Amino acid sequence: MTDTAEIKKLVATVQHSQQNELPEEFIGLFRSDAIWTTAHGKRLTGRDEIASFTRQVLPGAAKEATATYEVAHVLFIRPDVAAVKIRQRPVRPDGTPIPDQNEGSPLYILSKEDGVWRIAAGQNTIVL
Repeated sequence: MTDTAEIKKLVATVQHSQQNELPEEFIGLFRSDAIWTTAHGKRLTGRDEIASFTRQVLPGAAKEATATYEVAHVLFIRPDVAAVKIRQRPVRPDGTPIPDQNEGSPLYILSKEDGVWRIAAGQNTIVL
């Protein structure tokens, strides 16, 4: 599998974990020293802090709305580091688009270690 295909698979796992409210699946995508900033600007440092936050907010989060995640662009900074721009579209649990909600435009910085891509840093951003 190519690096781009592996990165798309990671993003698909983000979508799966969010839509199915699977905190452990989501948490497993991060490096232990990752930095994550939520769409509302809350900074989380380290997998433990990301895990604590995720376990609080993810269960029940997809009851009325969730999102699709599409890789919009991949920039390989080095062979083992990639900046990945995501198009995040709000949808209802049945997949129907929610036209009155803003899209998200996350940026993930991924690093490949021991052959596995992981999230090193992420910034969620709401498109206004």
